[in-house]
Amino acid sequence: MQNKKGNFKIKKGFLTVQVGLEEDKNNVNEPSNLQKYVIPIRYLYHPRFNRLLNRASEVYGYQVDGPLRLPCSIDDFLHINRLIEWDIGANQRRHHRILEF
Repeated sequence: MQNKKGNFKIKKGFLTVQVGLEEDKNNVNEPSNLQKYVIPIRYLYHPRFNRLLNRASEVYGYQVDGPLRLPCSIDDFLHINRLIEWDIGANQRRHHRILEF
């Protein structure tokens, strides 16, 4: 949902992250390689995502303004997302099997 300023309102339980490897900021002719994504907050507790958070704190420190910035390629981020979703799905399937007994 878009607000009056043209920004999108993020649903409860989600957050915005900015992903990409920054190029030389002095070269204004190059397009930015940063992309924004909306992810579930539960990802923050996943070990795979935790490694990204640790790397972000090393590179950027603990930034408080704007979206959470993750220093990895977009392809790597999308791959990590797929792995997390697979992990979550696999855990849920195992959990359901246990409950069926």
